[in-house]
Amino acid sequence: MKTIKSIIIPIPRKDIDTDIIIPASNLKTTTKIGLSAYLFQGLRLMYENFPFNLKKYDAAKIMVTRENFGCGSSREHAAWAISDWGIKAIIAPSFSNIFYGNALKNGILPITLSDKIVEKIFKDEKKVKTYEIEIDIPKQEITLPDGKKFSFEIDPYRKNCLMEGIDDMDYLFKNISKINKFKKKQKLFFNLSQV
Repeated sequence: MKTIKSIIIPIPRKDIDTDIIIPASNLKTTTKIGLSAYLFQGLRLMYENFPFNLKKYDAAKIMVTRENFGCGSSREHAAWAISDWGIKAIIAPSFSNIFYGNALKNGILPITLSDKIVEKIFKDEKKVKTYEIEIDIPKQEITLPDGKKFSFEIDPYRKNCLMEGIDDMDYLFKNISKINKFKKKQKLFFNLSQV
């Protein structure tokens, strides 16, 4: 995946913790499939017009939210549920460190933008029927519908994994011949050092 072009699903709340993202009562599985049924379950039941209940956002691959997203416990199920829904990127002013790492490990790009830009996105999205953002991962750049561009930071290794659609295990298996070559050199070195 090199670009993500999609409408956004706006969640204008701050301090969304992992229990709000997926309730603890739904953590009885070790599979990543089917968890989207429980994504934001409490808010979806409480508010009929919560964005994840609205048909207009069904195709959204980009979620925009406020600061401190993913705080609370370190459950990776939160990232699993978001990914299972089809979200490929989350834009927020800040993320919990653990959630940020879990998102990247599960193929979700967490993008940090300033409060000002995030509030602009919320405001502009309300004015139009369809609000689409384009994310260019190689360039580390977001383009808003009005043409304004903003850059974002990402670790080079994680960027590579996202672009290739691989996780940590895939990366290791992809480089198994290099690893084996290194192991042979290492073994030879230790054998020689003992002479």
